[in-house]
Amino acid sequence: MSASSTSRKRPDRMTLDDLPPGTLPAEPVVPRVDRALPSLQKVTRAEELRLQLADEIVRGTLAPGSPLDETDIARRFNVSRTPVREALRQLVASGLVEARPHRGAVVAQPSIERLKSMFEAMAELEALCAGLAAERMSAAERHGLESIHEELRVLSYAGNPERFHEVNERFHNAIYAGSQNGYIAEITLATRVRVQPFRRAQFRNLGRLAKSQAEHDRVVVAIMRGDKQGAAAAMRAHIELVRGEYEIYAVSV
Repeated sequence: MSASSTSRKRPDRMTLDDLPPGTLPAEPVVPRVDRALPSLQKVTRAEELRLQLADEIVRGTLAPGSPLDETDIARRFNVSRTPVREALRQLVASGLVEARPHRGAVVAQPSIERLKSMFEAMAELEALCAGLAAERMSAAERHGLESIHEELRVLSYAGNPERFHEVNERFHNAIYAGSQNGYIAEITLATRVRVQPFRRAQFRNLGRLAKSQAEHDRVVVAIMRGDKQGAAAAMRAHIELVRGEYEIYAVSV
């Protein structure tokens, strides 16, 4: 097909179908700054506990001011206090839990202004990563990103928010790695840890998976074009919409 016939078929914007086919390599690896290296099993359990407790807090099952006793939580989940302590430490970092001297940990709820500030920082950091990725990603990394994006496309039809969330993290990790700036990738990932419970919750909104997929599509197309400003703008808009979706979710629970 000639270039002129292609332009007549799709005059407005490029889609992933316009990109040349290629062998898809393994996805790029981004170091997890929110996970310590020793004892992978304990860290994994702490992550599971953090996500479960965060869900209960965001859903309102654990109300603001509720005490979070390490011994009680360990007994409830049949684990030692070590992963519980790590999970609570991460929840304190996210702002969902407050550590009060001599009173232990209690459920907190970030103010609207605090959440707005967190998402604003997240949007700018992710936009920076996306813009740099558009300039610096290797061909192999671009194909890897496209592969993850297609996996999310399938999951958006399946309607499984938990699985979508897991692959969504890989999608964003690939863009962080594609920035080719380890320090920026590290601080972006550390910031994401703070807002992760809120980002995760919004996937439960009706129709959110399909919307997120469409937002990702604009980011990926800009990166594939090497459009730095377009990629940054698309990612910034995506994170701002994530915040709006969380606010919708928070009202519904």
